[in-house]
Amino acid sequence: MAVGALLFIIGLIGCCATIRESRCGLATFVFILLLVFVTEVVVVVLGYVYRAKVENEVDRSIQKVYKTYNGTNSDAASRAIDYVQRQLHCCGIHNYSDWENTDWFKETKNQSVPLSCCRETARSCNGSLANPSDLYAEGCEALVVKKLQEILMHVIWAALAFAAIQLLGMLCACIVLCRRSRDPAYELLITGGTYA
Repeated sequence: MAVGALLFIIGLIGCCATIRESRCGLATFVFILLLVFVTEVVVVVLGYVYRAKVENEVDRSIQKVYKTYNGTNSDAASRAIDYVQRQLHCCGIHNYSDWENTDWFKETKNQSVPLSCCRETARSCNGSLANPSDLYAEGCEALVVKKLQEILMHVIWAALAFAAIQLLGMLCACIVLCRRSRDPAYELLITGGTYA
């Protein structure tokens, strides 16, 4: 909402400056667009550079969350893991056998994984490791990283699109500024008290 309001104000400055033919207003508009453009370029570059770090951060975070899983609906980490496993059709960090190393698995002692690991097609799945064909085979880490990188690429493309539009706006404003400086000053058509 704040970004939309800021863009509205910037656009309003540009429109008012153009209508009033204000060199100062147009120069301010170009300067503000240039600042926003530079900021967007920095965001795109940083997003591209740090996209590889997403995998490391996800690995660290996902290990921590899986360690705290307790299988209850009241625990936010447990709900998050169950949600991710259901939505992405995955189980464990790298595969379903990762659950064997968790405190939850050791405490329950029932040789099973959470029900969120069960394939949708396996109607009688109870999470038992004795029936691995009922469980999602792919781990969640790779899928979460892939999803986050897809989102990051969408953000980068959106920022590039906005940057291109702003570049066009700056170009148009500069053309108006340059044309305005070459136009002769207005001359009064009133001479000697009579209208010409």
